Amino acid sequence: MNENEIQLKRRENEENATAERARILGLPYLDMREYEKTLPLIPDLLPISEMHQNFIIPLQRGEGETNYQFMVTSQTPRSLIQKMRREYADDGERVDFFLISNSAYQVLMLRYDPPKEVKYDDIKIAGEGDSETIASVSQTLARVSPEKVFDFLIDQADKLGASDIHIENLRNEIRIRMRVDGLLHPVATIDKDKYRIFMGELSSRANVSTATNKPQSGHMQKDIHRDGVTHLVNIRVETIPTMYGQDAVLRLFNFDESLLNLDLLGLSEEERKEIDEIITHPRGLVLMVGPTGSGKSTTLYSMLNALNTSDKKIITLEDPIEYGITGISQIPINTGEGGSFAEGLRSVLRLDPDVVMVGEIRDADTAKTAIQASITGHLVLSTFHANSASAAFSRMIDLIGTNPIFSSSIRLVIAQRLVRKLADSKQERLATEAEAKYIREVLAGVPESRLRGVDLNNIVLYEAVPTEESPFGYEGRTVVMEQLVVSEEIQAFIRGEVADINTNAIEKAARDKGMLTLEQKGVILALKGETTLEEVSRVI
Repeated sequence: MNENEIQLKRRENEENATAERARILGLPYLDMREYEKTLPLIPDLLPISEMHQNFIIPLQRGEGETNYQFMVTSQTPRSLIQKMRREYADDGERVDFFLISNSAYQVLMLRYDPPKEVKYDDIKIAGEGDSETIASVSQTLARVSPEKVFDFLIDQADKLGASDIHIENLRNEIRIRMRVDGLLHPVATIDKDKYRIFMGELSSRANVSTATNKPQSGHMQKDIHRDGVTHLVNIRVETIPTMYGQDAVLRLFNFDESLLNLDLLGLSEEERKEIDEIITHPRGLVLMVGPTGSGKSTTLYSMLNALNTSDKKIITLEDPIEYGITGISQIPINTGEGGSFAEGLRSVLRLDPDVVMVGEIRDADTAKTAIQASITGHLVLSTFHANSASAAFSRMIDLIGTNPIFSSSIRLVIAQRLVRKLADSKQERLATEAEAKYIREVLAGVPESRLRGVDLNNIVLYEAVPTEESPFGYEGRTVVMEQLVVSEEIQAFIRGEVADINTNAIEKAARDKGMLTLEQKGVILALKGETTLEEVSRVI
């Protein structure tokens, strides 16, 4: 799905939500997508300041027997609508109100009150050793007015698809880097004065202090308006004092509910069937493992979306809530101020949920509570830090000891990584002798049905070819997933019936049952031309 299709899908979701909101409020709904750029403006009926303040736009001026009509949004004060109805009625006139989406309101207000700011050049990511691009972007940031630099950086990061913005204090300047497709790239440098304004804006929006000498966490949201569509970006903020000043990392979560879909994860038919079978079971524990930034949250949210029906009660415990999903009760757990996942989980179980998602299992108390919940009629989903699916069992046993209840509760462990996808400019090449030997060793024993036509006798690989559109030859990322379905053999390890409990033994038992490891899945992706062997080696 390209960027334009994503924007159209977002707008469609927003309009559907607005129509439902109109029904609840008892107002007529108006879909402005076809008319928002051509609708005749009525500039002298309401002051621009009032239109901004109250989220209201005139639709029709009353003349003769026609009535006055206004467009409002879900942010328009209800008291204003009631007041206007009384005032127009007192004058013997009729007034009607129509509910429009926030995106429609933004497009119309840009026509009523067009921005007077200068248009700045888009930020470009510099390649290795490309000091000219960094200098050019630095000059652009120097021209951006101090009060706009914060919004400009976030908007540009979102446009580039960056997951993080890193603001780092060096001895004589401030370095800005952005993480795009999992790799950190230098973007620009700014002077100390602009940095102080940036940090002041950050502190007020994310509720962090610029004067403290302790690490802090904060959270903020920002509406991004682009191409006639508004979408919300959740931003997690982490700051830490360093030798030369306070560094900050802004993590951008630009989830789209329509994209949180298991069908979009590139799962094979067998893998999708395994997940569906387990998450539709009324009880059990499902763990997602992998490092920070491996897409665990997206996969978990996709599972929740698949389960999100009107007959299920779904509750999540998150620190912080990364994305709001319609129809799910999401509870923030502030572990930095004494909150705990275990305590929150015990509380929500009294609400009789069908499905519970725990943001992360970090300690024995949370682990034991989640396990207990999963055998008493609840499906529990959570994340856990481990390098692989099989390593998760060893780590969990280290955390809680040999636990027979754990063996009967755990049903599925998924390890996940994200690798960069090759752009269309990729080129074929024959594998070297060393590469071919490595590939055959990794894929030894994998059934031909799982290789899907890959020819191991004449191995073709692909390499990245940089272009102006894709400076590194890659475009976006794709999921590499290792699914370990808990069998009787695995349960025997967990119960302590097998003397040698180690990651390799557990992995071998899972592979004997048909599991493909992260390395095998990555190599198969490289053979299909979706990524490179170098990228698989870097990530996995």
